[in-house]
Amino acid sequence: MAQAGQNESGGPQPEPLPAQVGSSYAQFQLAKAFAATARATDAQEHGHASAKVASWRRVIQNLMTGSVDYGVRTPVNQAPAWATLEVLTGGFATGALLASGPLLPHELATLQRIGPVRPGEERAQLNAYFLSDAGLAELQDWLRTRQYAITVPEEGALLVAAWLVGDGHADQARALLGEISPFFHQLRFYPSPSTRAVEPRSVVYVKDAPTAVKQLNAMGPHPGVLAQQEAVRVWAPFRDRMLALILETVRDDWPCQTYPPDWAERGRGLLNEFTQLRKTHQQCRNPENLGKHFAQLRQLLAQTVSAPQSLTGRDVARIRAILKGYVAKRGAPGSELLTRYRDAQASDVSAPTHDRFAQLVAARACAFPEGLSADDIAQMLSPATSEEALRHGLSIGLLVPASIRRKIEGCLADTPEELTRQGHITSGEVLAKVLVQITSGIRAQAVDDPLLQPVYASVYSAFRMRRSLLLLNLQKQVQIEELPWVAAIDAFRTQGVQEQDVSRQALTHVSAMALAAFPHAILPNKLLQELKALAKGADLKIPLVDELAADIFMGQFSTTFVDAVLQTAQVMQGSLYATYYGIDYQIIAQELSALRGSDAKTQAAATQLFADICGTRAGTVRRSTPAANGMVIEQQQILTTQNLSVLFSALGLRSVLDAQLISMAQQCFRWVCRRQQLKMDDFHARLIMLKNTAYAWRQMIFFLSLQPDRVPEFLQWAAAHLQQQPEAFRARFEAAISGLDLASLGQVPPDEPTGRSRARRFLGWSTQRHWLMPAKEVFTDSLDTETLQNI
Repeated sequence: MAQAGQNESGGPQPEPLPAQVGSSYAQFQLAKAFAATARATDAQEHGHASAKVASWRRVIQNLMTGSVDYGVRTPVNQAPAWATLEVLTGGFATGALLASGPLLPHELATLQRIGPVRPGEERAQLNAYFLSDAGLAELQDWLRTRQYAITVPEEGALLVAAWLVGDGHADQARALLGEISPFFHQLRFYPSPSTRAVEPRSVVYVKDAPTAVKQLNAMGPHPGVLAQQEAVRVWAPFRDRMLALILETVRDDWPCQTYPPDWAERGRGLLNEFTQLRKTHQQCRNPENLGKHFAQLRQLLAQTVSAPQSLTGRDVARIRAILKGYVAKRGAPGSELLTRYRDAQASDVSAPTHDRFAQLVAARACAFPEGLSADDIAQMLSPATSEEALRHGLSIGLLVPASIRRKIEGCLADTPEELTRQGHITSGEVLAKVLVQITSGIRAQAVDDPLLQPVYASVYSAFRMRRSLLLLNLQKQVQIEELPWVAAIDAFRTQGVQEQDVSRQALTHVSAMALAAFPHAILPNKLLQELKALAKGADLKIPLVDELAADIFMGQFSTTFVDAVLQTAQVMQGSLYATYYGIDYQIIAQELSALRGSDAKTQAAATQLFADICGTRAGTVRRSTPAANGMVIEQQQILTTQNLSVLFSALGLRSVLDAQLISMAQQCFRWVCRRQQLKMDDFHARLIMLKNTAYAWRQMIFFLSLQPDRVPEFLQWAAAHLQQQPEAFRARFEAAISGLDLASLGQVPPDEPTGRSRARRFLGWSTQRHWLMPAKEVFTDSLDTETLQNI
């Protein structure tokens, strides 16, 4: 997004420079990681942040030394394109390979079985073992039982080789081994054994039980709870003892009047004890803040012990007031009233901390390797038995806290719709993650041999978990077909009518569900990967376009974007959407169609024309800054509707979602209003908010365009909803509503207000300070539950 004060120059635009990947983003992420380590409140949080610091340090070192070539498909020297890289946020590879690294427990166990190990050649020996008669027999046994686990795609390679050998395809096996054997010393090409067979899925889960177990076991006691326990068990009794000591000096209702013979010595001992307690009890950052007069009383006690003659009448009166207030409220130290009060406090903090419940549930979850049923979860959340209570320091019959329940409920196996309804699938990104589990099975159906189907499904799922690389110059991410062992499987795939039908049904169903559940959000790239895979299985040519990154945008678009805008023109010409954004789709389609062709030169001309159209509409023809790039990309999203129109037309989604379109538009409007009013201290976060709310606004207008007869009804509802918002927000946002009103009357809203009208078009990117950027103080101070669930 644009930074404050950025402006476009009025002169000629410079020629774009060759794309380079700078270090500023990595430095920003490193600074964030350092800040996270400083904020960490427990060992787990600190360890996680420290690991991020180390990773981003490696990236910066790679940038400085050039040891990793960022921006290309093979950034790590001597690593093939198909190798699974460790990739951080933004697509930065650290240089590590995920199928490499330290030996895993199952590898160490196999090494013990197969005999002497040459130091430094352990992984090469393991790969070689699985090509021996005994190793091949083990792999083929796993193929038959399906009892294996593949966490990175490379781990499926030798399973495929074993199948090829067993099925009489020796030449294909040799060809596969020829491609992967140069990396035997480094990568593991074999799976890990599992007690549970790989099964095709009709239900999905957000996370598996082992992931939940790891998260539960990593939980420590909450720092706030520990501080509360320390306050009650350590500092409250110490304060009582201070009060009791000073009460010994009271005569005729006034303190500091008489001192027992050993009083000063006991006072010094008590003050020294405070110093020692602070060294060993530090959950409370400042225990003297726990009570209204804790620090003042301790200071007055110290003065009384060391120099009682220095006390003024005002000091003594202050001590007297503190004593009277304390005794009147809770009773004197040793009294029945204070004893009951302290007993109640002790009871309040005696409940087991949540980490003990986490350990209980984690121990129960170990018996479930994957997604859990509702009955499984109910069993795990039952009160502790006498044996469990003894083992985990719990009381019999105590209920598992809600925070622990939520962690294990993420393992619930159910349909994507039900998981979305229950709030476990919270975004398109999470939906993409669970959709992999279904897509892998659908794609595997085309594999002829039932022994190979689960291998393909497992490799597919592992491949989809890979993070995308930072790429420049319209390069494509590595495709699954480029993995040599997947290419070997593809020779035995036959795409039949059944797979096409199932893929199309799944594609339609998931697309409709994603749009209905998250109508305000553009479909994320990870979800688009799965939709593209389903479209391929359905033999549908749908020009789905990825979201582009403004900071590495080269001012170019692929032919897919041209195809997308041509399809969009067929359904959006003359619509509310076209009017609002001032688009003459007929002219654009004519110009692009005139250049449309199969040869590279014609395609290049068409893509360049499309880029020029986007640049002209944005007011910045050539690439200059990330903000200017963002403006061009936003115009591309506007012209193509960022996948909405092509999905609706190819899959018939209008009839599927017809009854929900207006409510989807209302959800978008409510989301925009909430998001625009969130309290945000970070300027960059506000820029992202503006971008995302503009995207939601665009999707809202698209949905309204499919229900033109109900637009007046929606505008009336939106005006009423806006009136319920705070005045400061209404004053800022009324111009956007007025712009939509103009479009509903057939007029194109301006980008800038004209004359007496404040109406203007709402776009997300700008090279100047955005007109909807609020002052910091007008943001709301708190977030309600509904808002948090929609962030």
